[in-house]
Amino acid sequence: MKQVVQNYKTGELAVLDVPTPGCKPGGVLVRTSYSLISTGTELMKVSEAGMSMVGKARSRPDQVAKVMQSVATNGVPATYRKVMGKLDSYTPLGYSLCGVVEQVGDGVDDVKVGDLVACAGNEHALHAEVNWVPRNLYARVPDGLAPRHAAFGTVGSIALQGVRQGEPRLGDVALVIGLGLIGQLVVQLLTASGARVVGVDPDPARCELAERLGAAACGDPASAAVEAAVAELTDGHGVDQVYLAAGGADNQPVELAARLCRDRGRVVDIGKCRLDLPWNAYYEKELDVRFSRSYGPGRYDPEYELEGRDYPIGYVRWTERRNLACFLDLLHRGRVDVEPLVSHIAGFDDAVETYRSLKDGDLKAVAVLFRYPEQPVEAAAPEVAVPAVRGERRPVRAVRGPVRLAFVGAGNYATSMLLPHLVGRDGVELSTVVTTTALSAANARRKFGFAAATTDLDAVLGDPSVDAVFVVTRHSSHAALTRKALLAGKAVFVEKPLALSEEELAGVLAAVEESGNDRIQVGFNRRFAPLLQEARRRFGTRTGPASLRYLINAGRLQHGSWYLRQTTEGSRFAGEGGHFIDTASWLLGADPVSVYAAATPGNHDLQVVLGYPDGSTATLSYVTTGASAFPKETLDLIADGRVLKLDDFVRASVHGPERWVSSRLPKARDKGQNAELAAFVRAVRTGGPMPVPLESLVATTAATLAVQAGLASGAPVTLERAR
Repeated sequence: MKQVVQNYKTGELAVLDVPTPGCKPGGVLVRTSYSLISTGTELMKVSEAGMSMVGKARSRPDQVAKVMQSVATNGVPATYRKVMGKLDSYTPLGYSLCGVVEQVGDGVDDVKVGDLVACAGNEHALHAEVNWVPRNLYARVPDGLAPRHAAFGTVGSIALQGVRQGEPRLGDVALVIGLGLIGQLVVQLLTASGARVVGVDPDPARCELAERLGAAACGDPASAAVEAAVAELTDGHGVDQVYLAAGGADNQPVELAARLCRDRGRVVDIGKCRLDLPWNAYYEKELDVRFSRSYGPGRYDPEYELEGRDYPIGYVRWTERRNLACFLDLLHRGRVDVEPLVSHIAGFDDAVETYRSLKDGDLKAVAVLFRYPEQPVEAAAPEVAVPAVRGERRPVRAVRGPVRLAFVGAGNYATSMLLPHLVGRDGVELSTVVTTTALSAANARRKFGFAAATTDLDAVLGDPSVDAVFVVTRHSSHAALTRKALLAGKAVFVEKPLALSEEELAGVLAAVEESGNDRIQVGFNRRFAPLLQEARRRFGTRTGPASLRYLINAGRLQHGSWYLRQTTEGSRFAGEGGHFIDTASWLLGADPVSVYAAATPGNHDLQVVLGYPDGSTATLSYVTTGASAFPKETLDLIADGRVLKLDDFVRASVHGPERWVSSRLPKARDKGQNAELAAFVRAVRTGGPMPVPLESLVATTAATLAVQAGLASGAPVTLERAR
């Protein structure tokens, strides 16, 4: 088998052919599917190995002390031979992996051959194709949890043990210093425990990632914004706990901890950082300094780790193994999300080059995984189902009199982009606005002239005079509210997205089948934009495959935006991406059949390639790191010797045998909301078909979901249509 090793004397890294370990009693033999590089601990070890002998001595004074003791006991020559022999040997790397049980040793009855397990330990969960792992250093992976995510089990246990040492309570405010791999996990675990979190890191990208994963605020350690956030969240008292997840020789983290911690707060050291405690600061506040020892109780105890002797749960609630199993459960239940942390997946055979790229800074990453040769490329979801629209449709009658509309939600998008186009429109009556708070309903009623305002959704859905319901709430509620409105017999206009999961999408279609009501329009407005419609008409009918390029310069979100709540509201692309997929599909005249997605570290910028039945492709570049002055949306469609160009819904052109260039629009950009609403109201009034067929809405939603599946699998995802 192959294994990654390093010579600590020379710094050499290699993938060696070594004998496969035997399966000893009290453990299991595991074939690795994915192993995780600790971009903190392992890179520190790799960097130390590349130092001179003097540099090695300076970095490890604890080992120098042992050498001096050996010199005093055994003499210089014997000590020299011993030290050089140890240095000039290959040592293993790695300590966190997921794999499949190949053989079960005597005395093991909690797993069987073929089970997927997460494994821990710097002697047993190595970057190797096969490892022998003792009983207390593995845990069975819950069904449905992706192997690549389960490979985070060990580092997750380290973060979890650190949080346990801090003893956070509901409502606490915590400061996490260092937003690398461990720090990002600590942020999520604290958030899951009910604490509010402020993060500190000099890297703006890591700060933004932590905010997307639940932190209330993040910033540079030298920034006044961090102290301001702490003061605001704690009424000036200081944080309840500080978690040191930073490394390095700088003493700034412990000094910052003392300054921002409250009286009698806790400081927990998880990383390996300098700890010259400023005595006065820590004494005056009587700060409780605690250390978190790796994965939890049992670590470094050979009777626990090697002999499998567990600690009684009544005396030690959370051991190494229980922490590992707990973290896997949190992953499985969606309380912690490691996918945004995955910056790169490398083939195991490319291990040496991957380490070099990390060490040299060519690869900037939060988390890097090795994928092993026998592990299929598609780790999470090679297919996403495009469910069929089934059921017999009930007859639809024209509306007599004005079309009466109810709005569920009256947030910024509804009040700025939809309602202004409906107020005063002939044949439309704004019947009722429903919000979760009474005051927002009253404000919407006063501003837009709704006949009534309420917080009682069921009463509105039960009102036979309401013809159509607009669902303009946060993303996580769209599918459920759409389902309720369909079952109540209403036509539904739901802002994108229609659903955040395959299960939610299936639930909407189940309501269609049960009720016979397929009257749905999703707010994909760009296909209705007058300028784009004119450009498409000028482009004409194509005969061959097309290539479409769509750049979306989305920009960064403001701090505190609910779009950052990825755990509950889905990723930003899951919320917005349907717009652009729908536009591409409309221009190409078909629904996609495949999706390939790739992301820069932290999933900031996405590249999505859609494949279509006739061989056409659409490449969507969804970026958040571009210049704000650059146009938001630019599009090129190329086919049959012609090119259609769209410049941010302000200017369009078609280049070919005949050239057409639009005049610059005298008014603001028209992205089609007005025309879309007119088409929807007309369909409700006349009983005619909805503006966009439901089958197309379903296909676009499935393709949007496939982007996340593609990021998780690292492979093209097939959109499998039900028959």
